[in-house]
Amino acid sequence: MGMVRNTSESNLAGFILLGFSDYPQLQKVLFVLISILYLLTILGNTTIILVSRLEPKLHMPMYFFLSHLSFLDLCFTSSVIPQLLVNLWEPMKTITYGGCAVQLYVSHALGSTECVLLAVMSYDRYVAVCRPLRYTVLMHPCLCMALASVAWLSGIATTLVQSTLTLQLPFCGHRQVDHFICEVPVLIKLACVDTTFNQAELFVASILFLIVPVSFILVSYGFIAHAVLRIKSATGRQKAFGTCSSHLTVVVIFYGTIIFMYLQPAKSTSRDQGKFVSLFYTVVTPMLNPLIYTLRNKEVKGALKKVLAKALGVSIL
Repeated sequence: MGMVRNTSESNLAGFILLGFSDYPQLQKVLFVLISILYLLTILGNTTIILVSRLEPKLHMPMYFFLSHLSFLDLCFTSSVIPQLLVNLWEPMKTITYGGCAVQLYVSHALGSTECVLLAVMSYDRYVAVCRPLRYTVLMHPCLCMALASVAWLSGIATTLVQSTLTLQLPFCGHRQVDHFICEVPVLIKLACVDTTFNQAELFVASILFLIVPVSFILVSYGFIAHAVLRIKSATGRQKAFGTCSSHLTVVVIFYGTIIFMYLQPAKSTSRDQGKFVSLFYTVVTPMLNPLIYTLRNKEVKGALKKVLAKALGVSIL
């Protein structure tokens, strides 16, 4: 009865997100920096979505998946960053139990969906480079929609399981979350009961949504690299390698930082180190995605100029 009472009191009182409270002199700097990155994320990803929809030349599988990635990043950052900014600015760092639960369900679903979607995008690039003559046949609209649906549904399924199991744990009045967001690993640490089952379930989910997708991506880009090496044109090889290297940069940062958080033994990771690592997949990569996937892309830059010119009523020479 005492455990149930303490758990109920914790649920009613909510949680305290400690975040970067150990570094008061750094909080205002982080507030400004993260605010700028958040605005760039909104601007970059919204631009990709609008240009992909408005420009007929971009109605292709690559940009279909890129639009989904941009929408994911917009939603993911919006589920995390506003609360983070409030906590960085305000002395009170509380979040209601309901707010924590919503953040947990939404951010975990979106993050898991992105893990699968990046693997789907690598398959699209593999077909485009290694099977160019059959690209339009293999990547037909129905398949693209099906692959995107699998990514979204898998993210929803895993959050319904993991987040629900995590929130059912008794916290026995423990309210201080040593992180800046409500995330599965840190909430499991708050539990006052044996969490072996939750840890095992988290490990299995991490293998399915992290190790398997990143392995698939590396194999896909291995085939792509082999195909690129057979290109006779030095300019063509340089362009292809430039594109692949930029995509792999995002993959390494995104998956690497999440794997560090989710697959490290609970007692082996410095709590402060984990917080700073989490900033990469919650703040940095959503901002980098639009730059990495479009900076070297003449089609997107050309389409953006065309859309802007049409909106401003000017002509392009």
